[in-house]
Amino acid sequence: MFLNKKTVIIKPNRENGESTVSKIIYNELQRKQLENNPNVSHVSDRSITYKPEFKVQAVKEYLQGKLPMKIFIDHGFDIEMIGVDKPHACLKRWRYSFEAHGEDGFYTERRGKGSTGRPSSKELTLEEKLKKAEARNAFLEMEIDFLKKLKELERQAKKK
Repeated sequence: MFLNKKTVIIKPNRENGESTVSKIIYNELQRKQLENNPNVSHVSDRSITYKPEFKVQAVKEYLQGKLPMKIFIDHGFDIEMIGVDKPHACLKRWRYSFEAHGEDGFYTERRGKGSTGRPSSKELTLEEKLKKAEARNAFLEMEIDFLKKLKELERQAKKK
């Protein structure tokens, strides 16, 4: 039994067919228990971040016919704590990522500052690659010139 466990449940609207959404808020004791699981890298009060190795293993086990709930239980998760819908929802997301990006998709960040942007869907010709390289060189040369001017201005400011 876990003290201070709060669950917010939004009931489905039968008229428009929305699905049930439940949001579990983890207390400090639950967060510590979850963080002790070797398959978890981080826990906040509302979410669990799983290690990439676990995601890969879970998808592979699922593809071999194991049920999501069984996978999570076998890897030391308390289903009552994380919620009965969590294993299925996670495996659904992870399967999509696995199909789209393979195992590497779990190890590379494709969001935020770490992202290099949307990859080009077409191969560049040699001419296009050369143009791109020349543009990058021009940019870097301008950056060097700017830094030289900045350094000179800093020297002049120190002299005064």
